[in-house]
Amino acid sequence: MVVLREGMCPGLDEDLIRNLRAADIKTVEDLVTSDTEELAQKCSVSYKALSAIRRVLLAQHTAFPVSGADLYEELLSSTAILSTGNPSLDKLLDSGLYTGEITELSGGPGSGKSQVCFGVAVHISYQLKQGVIYIDTTGGLTAGRLLQMLQTETSNTEEQMEALQRIRIFRLFDVFSLLECLHSLRSSGLQQASVGGGVSVKAVIVDSVSAVISPLLGGKHNEGMSLMIQVAGVLKTMAKDFNVAALVTNHVTRGSSGELQPGLGVSWSHIPRTRILLERIETSAVSRSGLRSATLVKSSRQPCHIREEFDLQWWSRSKEASSAKRKLDETDS
Repeated sequence: MVVLREGMCPGLDEDLIRNLRAADIKTVEDLVTSDTEELAQKCSVSYKALSAIRRVLLAQHTAFPVSGADLYEELLSSTAILSTGNPSLDKLLDSGLYTGEITELSGGPGSGKSQVCFGVAVHISYQLKQGVIYIDTTGGLTAGRLLQMLQTETSNTEEQMEALQRIRIFRLFDVFSLLECLHSLRSSGLQQASVGGGVSVKAVIVDSVSAVISPLLGGKHNEGMSLMIQVAGVLKTMAKDFNVAALVTNHVTRGSSGELQPGLGVSWSHIPRTRILLERIETSAVSRSGLRSATLVKSSRQPCHIREEFDLQWWSRSKEASSAKRKLDETDS
């Protein structure tokens, strides 16, 4: 609730604030839901003046309805789709990462979550020529690995350096540092991360969000849950307000039937718009050691439980090499 303060609108001065508090009117909600005529008498102010203040506060703090057509027009004008660079993942994501939304990659150790994030960052930076904010909470990201991926895209050193400049890396290892970083980026309008000739930021990657949150969950205290919701709120606001795609990684747990499922519990499950579960495909062929399956766990655009097979080496392939993708059968285990 918004507390009434002096100067919030014309006529709302210190004396009136004092009189309103004496009448137990402390918030905007208290004022707009009270009887205006009765309140005017209690505060010794004219009915006309109090009504004018009430109208201004309603205009400032009330959510006005909009039509579905207006929302659709806003969607068309503001939403962009960023390819991940991998055809199989793009197919699962209905063409790619959508700006204004949070997309989650979950999987166990060695499932390829970080490798996918590296590849997505390189593709957006080099191929799409857009800025990327990469928040590394596990210490797994190295400039050498990004450069190695870029070297398969181009042999031009200048182009490689320009692409690297478009990726801004933050290394943070606790949830408080993560929140401070996100709030700072949000308050600056992502300007402090706009590098490489002022290129706008189009993607924010957090690898991994569960690494800094899951240690605080459980037990008798609710601090971990509160911090998780704060992280989710800032990410969603950034994605929407600045028209960027947010990509986060999460660990996995076992369900009651032993099946793999994304971690961080039910509360977090409502945060990502799209969730993909990555799993290693066991094979005896050494050449296929990078083979992974991706299962669509949650989506508002595609049927769930669609599975695709892809190779982690896709982003590290040379231009001359080709990488085949195959759709897994729905019943294939």
